[in-house]
Amino acid sequence: MEKSKVYFCREITPENVVKMYKMLGVQLPGRIAVKVHSGEEGNQNYLRPEFMKPIVDFVNGTIVECNTAYDGERNTSEKHLKTIERHSWNKYFNVDLMDKEGPDISIPIENGKHLKENFLGKNIKNYDSMLVLSHFKGHPMGGFGGALKQLSIGCASSAGKAWIHSAGTNKDQYTLWDNLPKQDDFLESMAESAGSVVKFFKGNIAFINIMANMSVDCDCCAVAEDPCMEDIGILSSLDPIAIDQACIDLVKKSNDQGKEHFLERVNSRHGTHTIDYANNLGYGTKEYELIII
Repeated sequence: MEKSKVYFCREITPENVVKMYKMLGVQLPGRIAVKVHSGEEGNQNYLRPEFMKPIVDFVNGTIVECNTAYDGERNTSEKHLKTIERHSWNKYFNVDLMDKEGPDISIPIENGKHLKENFLGKNIKNYDSMLVLSHFKGHPMGGFGGALKQLSIGCASSAGKAWIHSAGTNKDQYTLWDNLPKQDDFLESMAESAGSVVKFFKGNIAFINIMANMSVDCDCCAVAEDPCMEDIGILSSLDPIAIDQACIDLVKKSNDQGKEHFLERVNSRHGTHTIDYANNLGYGTKEYELIII
């Protein structure tokens, strides 16, 4: 497979997010879902809706989210909608909580070692394409969160999140945490489910990773560490594997003293195994050309 193009801009502004989307040379068709992380209540690091407004307006998209599979203020539709309102997402955008009402839809996962199907909020069927806006940062379980996490855990319904976390053995968020699988089985399940969402949109999908507010903790953490590194920049690509690999490489190449703390989180969770396994599945490649804008 030839190298994927990944575009990179150091200056992080809302206008440059739009610029980086334009660099992809695509126009996503039809009704566009814009996947973001709405931010757990109490989290200080998630990217605010005001920052996202220019790009969402530019593509005329609808913000989409799904419920979580852990205790907090987003694990039921009622609580999640209140959090979305407190965080002002619906002040600026139309917001679709895709699994607000069941039943979930099941989409197939071809050649999955752990998962044969992926469970998504049924409203994903209403969209022709998706722009995946990812805040690149650490993650307590996955090591890091970027495009692949947004595709997998991010797009899954609450039951689907439990299914991925359990490597295909449990869809109940309340009993999930009592019997977690081996770490690599979880990471491989993320890669498998991410690939199914890419296939669902039949190539009508694009990715932007924003390397800002880079805590070792995810935006899903109500109590999160403050960022340990300076902001790095904005990346865009049509390949979710390449863009995540490029982000990891930019962290490794950084002269920031905080990178060791960030990489300890990634490495202690074997986080890059998600990228390696996704690469083996073949819906993208970790071989890329970084084009600096």
